[in-house]
Amino acid sequence: MNRRTKIVVLGCALLLSAGAASAATATASATASASASDDAPRVREAAALTGTAKLYRSAGDDITFSFDARLAAKDNADPTKATGTFEFSHYLNGEGARAKAKVDCLLTGGKVAVVSGVITSSDLPGAEGKRVGVTVHDVGRHDRLGYSWAATGNPVETKELPKCVSSAPFEKVRKGTGDFTVVPWRPDF
Repeated sequence: MNRRTKIVVLGCALLLSAGAASAATATASATASASASDDAPRVREAAALTGTAKLYRSAGDDITFSFDARLAAKDNADPTKATGTFEFSHYLNGEGARAKAKVDCLLTGGKVAVVSGVITSSDLPGAEGKRVGVTVHDVGRHDRLGYSWAATGNPVETKELPKCVSSAPFEKVRKGTGDFTVVPWRPDF
């Protein structure tokens, strides 16, 4: 066999091997999914916001937001029955604060979510007990985020924020850190 023929034969063998491996993997995945779905029917959540990301700031601020907010299917008609928590922190040159909030409302539409909650713990004086809201736009690798205290400077200075209120998602997520997932709400009305 000449050299060119050997290269073609070897290339075909590699392609056939790769195709067989992909088919076996797909079959195994389909079988696992089918048996998992056979065990118990899975009910879709009415809405959800999950994930963690760091915001981009040219000055080097370390700003992180994490969410685990969910609205159960049985509560589809009332977004104020959402459960979960979200956390955020903002540090620059060793100075800053963090906070954790208990979710009290979650509204989603398409790839946008607005979640609010009351701060349950924080090292920012005066923040505990304050309601804050955050907006997330889940656009894959270019997620965006906004927060209710954007105009006031910090959550402590926000006066009596209603549930599910926030700002437009104006902040950019730092490249490689955004993994937000929004499950869109489908109200029954």
